[in-house]
Amino acid sequence: MKKKTILFPKHQRIFAQLGENIRLARLRRRLSAEMVAERAGVSRVTLHKIEQGTPSVAMGSYFMVLHVLGLEQGFMELASDDPFGRRLQDLDLKTRQRAPKRGSGT
Repeated sequence: MKKKTILFPKHQRIFAQLGENIRLARLRRRLSAEMVAERAGVSRVTLHKIEQGTPSVAMGSYFMVLHVLGLEQGFMELASDDPFGRRLQDLDLKTRQRAPKRGSGT
């Protein structure tokens, strides 16, 4: 039994918009679904799920379809800018305090 991916409605809309953008990119290039699926190494059903924005489709499949459409450059931008994570990291960076200097021992 497959585990169903559950997303909040806001996140479902993001996936649906991504799928629509991919479908429109394919249509602008006048590529058939069969051709894109074959070139991406996925089934026609998987491509349909990607174009519907199904979140349970593997990220690699999304990437290969984007690659076939010449849109994979944007993939590298995912999670590249992380200002919140950097702030958290900066807060955790503590400077060590040196031990007091020892006397000359005389």
